[in-house]
Amino acid sequence: MSPQAKDPGPFYHGTKADLKPGDFLKPGNTSNYGERKTANYIYLTATLDAATWGAELGVGEGPGRIYRVEPTGSFEDDPNLTDKKFPGNPTRSYRTHEPLRVVDEILDWQPHSPEVLQNMRNHLEELKRLGIEAIN
Repeated sequence: MSPQAKDPGPFYHGTKADLKPGDFLKPGNTSNYGERKTANYIYLTATLDAATWGAELGVGEGPGRIYRVEPTGSFEDDPNLTDKKFPGNPTRSYRTHEPLRVVDEILDWQPHSPEVLQNMRNHLEELKRLGIEAIN
């Protein structure tokens, strides 16, 4: 069964990019995370919490933003999370080679507390120190 059949959405993408409805997010750009390698996938989630992490931790200037997006093709579970950290995909995190179309911006999302955000940044720094790069 494909993820689309199991998860009807809605879907979100967290970033620092300033986008408008109708814009497309595509793989092949520089990743917003880690060593900023070329991203082979574009990521989406069906939870605002996971999108919030993307908005808060992405590289870039300006505020974090969360967009409601529509996949234009097939997508699969994000193995960086589902296989390694959260079997069964409770974060409802996915990746795709196909563009995501921006539907609108979510304006009423709640950021993580400063303490929780700092704990995540510390954890990511430790992974970096260990040479672990999850995003491909």
